[in-house]
Amino acid sequence: MKTTNNAFLKPAVVAALSALFLASCSGGKEQGGAPAPGAPQAPAVTVQTVKVEELAMVAELPGRTSPYLIAELRPQVTGILTQRAFTEGSEVKAGQVLYRIDAGPYQAAFDSAKASLARAEANLQVARLKALRHADLVKIEAVSKQANDDAQAVLKQAEADLAAARAALDKAKIDLDYTQLKSPISGRIGRSAVTAGALVTANQAQSLATVQQLDPIYVDLTQSSAELLRMRREIEAGRLTASAKGDVAVKLLLEDGSEYSAEGRLALSEVTVDEGTGSVTLRAQFPNAKGVLLPGMYVRARLPQGTRSEAIRVPHRALSRDTRGNAQVMVVNAENKVEARPVQVAQSLGSNWVVTGGLAAGERIIVDGLQKVRPGAPVQAQEAAAEREAGASAAVAPK
Repeated sequence: MKTTNNAFLKPAVVAALSALFLASCSGGKEQGGAPAPGAPQAPAVTVQTVKVEELAMVAELPGRTSPYLIAELRPQVTGILTQRAFTEGSEVKAGQVLYRIDAGPYQAAFDSAKASLARAEANLQVARLKALRHADLVKIEAVSKQANDDAQAVLKQAEADLAAARAALDKAKIDLDYTQLKSPISGRIGRSAVTAGALVTANQAQSLATVQQLDPIYVDLTQSSAELLRMRREIEAGRLTASAKGDVAVKLLLEDGSEYSAEGRLALSEVTVDEGTGSVTLRAQFPNAKGVLLPGMYVRARLPQGTRSEAIRVPHRALSRDTRGNAQVMVVNAENKVEARPVQVAQSLGSNWVVTGGLAAGERIIVDGLQKVRPGAPVQAQEAAAEREAGASAAVAPK
């Protein structure tokens, strides 16, 4: 009986061992190549297909607003302020009286100078008549040449006295006019540093108030000299086409991230590099009829820099840095495995990096799921939603 049982058990043992061997040779997969239950799955990632395109390059530069015109009011004569003739923070016109200084002493000086001028004119008349008589008498030797010379000298002195009297009257008139401080420009006036009753002095260091013209308004931008050199080299190499010379449009981003409604124009480009910052100043001019832009505001300006004929846009989230700080992206190859690819980046443009080297058209870069992958690992790649929709539209479009 024992011999008979062993004969029946041997085929069963052989069949079981054969099944185990076949399972191990199949790599843990079920029939049809599907992963066996419990086997690790390749992570799913979202990819974007690389496209080479022509891009209009735009530099986003930091800057601050500054007044188009600015005038600080300082007294030209000494005296007591009798009136402040404006409302702080209001709009004023050129020639509008803003302050009045006690004009009494200057009116008296003007009247005195006017009287001195009248006396000088009278003295000149007397001296002229006397000189004419002596000029006639000396011809018939009725007076000596010395007397004639003295009369002619007195005439010239009287003419000089008259000129001095006129200059003194003009000076007195100017001082009298300076008792009314007028705005030299139209614009918005700030707060007053003095009130009525204050003593002010001629050419004092402290200004009484400041008037600023804010429409139009300037925006002073800074761009690094290194960036300018890089752009020049790329233009010379033919990789970047410079914008046309002439009127350059500039767009403005406000402090809250919103875009300013009006478009400005580039007005000035400095020719000297700031030694402290290594940057060049650019000045743009913007209309400001509604007074949205105020002096000193921090803004960012978008300035066209030319056109790059073969550029690649890579989303910010798809680019990372290696341990040395070099830019790289993760590429899914034809075998659906991940490769770390170093790339050359020109600049940031909106929500993308502009890549100029390291990628080719048609390659797939990982834009979502980077935290789940490593170089050499297999992945399940699916196109980004925008590209899937574009592909579907192309598929159903009539031919």
